[in-house]
Amino acid sequence: MHWLKRFSFIYFLIISVGVHVSYAQTVMDTVSVYSLQGSRWLKSPTPVQTLTKHQLQRLNSLTVADATRFLSGVQLKDYGGVGGLKTVNIRSMGTNHTQVFLDGLAISNAQNGQVDLGKFSLENIEEITLFNGERPMLLQPARAFASASAMYLTTSSPVFEEGKRTNLRLGIKGGSFGLVNPSILLQHKLTDQTSLSLSTEYTEAHGKYKFRLRDNNYDTTAIRENTDLKAFRIESSLQRSLKNGLWKSQLYLYHADRGLPDATVGNRLKPTSPELGQRQIDRNIFVQSSFSQTYYRYSLEVNLKYANDYTYYANPNIIKLEGPLENNYHQQEAYLSVANQYALSSYWSVGLAGDFIWNKLNADLYNFAYPTRYTTLIAATAKYSNDRLTAQATILSTFLEDKARFFSAAGDKQEVTPSISLSWQPFSDDSFVIRSFYKNIFRMPTFNDLYYTAIGNTLLKPEYANQYDIGFTFRKYYDKYIKYINLQSDIYYNEVSDKIIATPADNQFRWIMYNLERVSIKGADVVVKSGWSVIGNVELDVGLNYTFQEALNTTTRGSMYNKGEQIPYIPKHSGAITLGLNYGSIYMNYSFIYTGERYSQSANTVDNYLQPWYTSDFSLGKDFSLKLGNAKVLLEANNLFNQPYEVVKNFPMPGRNYRIRLAFDY
Repeated sequence: MHWLKRFSFIYFLIISVGVHVSYAQTVMDTVSVYSLQGSRWLKSPTPVQTLTKHQLQRLNSLTVADATRFLSGVQLKDYGGVGGLKTVNIRSMGTNHTQVFLDGLAISNAQNGQVDLGKFSLENIEEITLFNGERPMLLQPARAFASASAMYLTTSSPVFEEGKRTNLRLGIKGGSFGLVNPSILLQHKLTDQTSLSLSTEYTEAHGKYKFRLRDNNYDTTAIRENTDLKAFRIESSLQRSLKNGLWKSQLYLYHADRGLPDATVGNRLKPTSPELGQRQIDRNIFVQSSFSQTYYRYSLEVNLKYANDYTYYANPNIIKLEGPLENNYHQQEAYLSVANQYALSSYWSVGLAGDFIWNKLNADLYNFAYPTRYTTLIAATAKYSNDRLTAQATILSTFLEDKARFFSAAGDKQEVTPSISLSWQPFSDDSFVIRSFYKNIFRMPTFNDLYYTAIGNTLLKPEYANQYDIGFTFRKYYDKYIKYINLQSDIYYNEVSDKIIATPADNQFRWIMYNLERVSIKGADVVVKSGWSVIGNVELDVGLNYTFQEALNTTTRGSMYNKGEQIPYIPKHSGAITLGLNYGSIYMNYSFIYTGERYSQSANTVDNYLQPWYTSDFSLGKDFSLKLGNAKVLLEANNLFNQPYEVVKNFPMPGRNYRIRLAFDY
């Protein structure tokens, strides 16, 4: 099997390069690569939600994680504070079923599969796009087809005004929790085709905040301790526009030193001394490069990436023979992807993409296995598209091989998983479109699931999921008080076999994993956006999203405990309302987020019950035109009504807090 996987990939790579060369001399610009711009919201066969730069700058959000609260079907797991871990769970499929991409390349974490969205600042983000199912494109890495949903983070691309060669943005944020967050974005045009970007920021906060603590015996106010954060990020990109193509290389460095607050159980509100708090240090470095080119009917995309991540964890409250607990983790990833697309006619296109991924994890844990994983993905796609009908089918082959220096590895896996999606415009008017998709997907347990000392279990089963979705989009423009209405709604059914449930143990760093034999998820999403002309130059944007989810344990064999009960941390009802009022250079925004009742464990008992929570955020901003550029001031009040709440049980969230943003663009 090993030689077959490697041969398949090498053969595929040779074919790709061969085709690339054969078309190198026939450059034409008649091939239209599927573009999501403009019609993506309406005609996409898979549900898509987008937060644009304009929206991101006006939402009360410091990081990408904060912004995802405004997307339908997304549950954000937030452990509180500036430095708390923040991950997303989409349509109850679990965090590991969402692949996060930065400029088209996956951000991975082979150790635990969790991508902490709290470490991605909005300063350099142009757009956040969430696809349920997969992005309806052929020319993309095979990895883009290998998850139940995909979130794309797009960084700002340089745009230079006539005669201008340099763009500069200076920003600073400050506010509650001792937050100080200066940032710089510099873009420079080297030649007419080549530009260089540099984005950097520093974040520091003591993180302390008051919260309400009560049980049957007392009701008091306490202070959240050990939530400090010092983080530094710098990223640079060099890109060159080609005739019918683009080349781009990026370098990314992130370093953070943070405290990990304990769960508020047993009156453990803070470490007995500052030296006894749990600490985590993260250092993430990656370099990636992308090349895309179109030659007549043929298009090619090549991606390369190397990532080197280090994590240090210390818990002075756990004393071992060698002293207080200290662990060091070092993981690496090497990644190569080649994607091809060929237009058979004006209606039919086919694609073939191949990825090879190498992951390795080292740790200084006692009896650690030192695992290495080789993953090969081959995705064959076909697409038919005319003015009213779009259909896309994909066959994804996954070849996975685990090796361990010590003890037994999880063994090899080989899976073939299909997907199909379509959108149909039933009337000549393009305002109404029906869409549907089916996807079968496979997820291998992470290194922590399988090999973590004292927790990992190499017998843990992979997860298999079937996704079914049907919905519609509606868009209409008007000339009167209502300027536009956008509506999209979907109902879906997901069935997950051997679902891997991850719940935190006694801190954010250590988790407990187990299989649920079967989980059935029924849900519905509704997203409405509208624009209103109120009085004179006053304009109002209104957004509403609502999600219903019934995610039940439907186990049919083995232990029947908790059958028919909602799985942990999934609310049946959740939603958000956003209001944006614009008057010239002044703008106000109000947002209301609601999450319904949930349970913290599989047993839906009174002890595990979590009350619904809601927050209201408000912001007021003004833009200024200055002689040298433009300036912006934004004042934010978050959790306006000081609502006490917990997203994760025993990890209280902050009450009312404030932030101010200042920015200057040259």
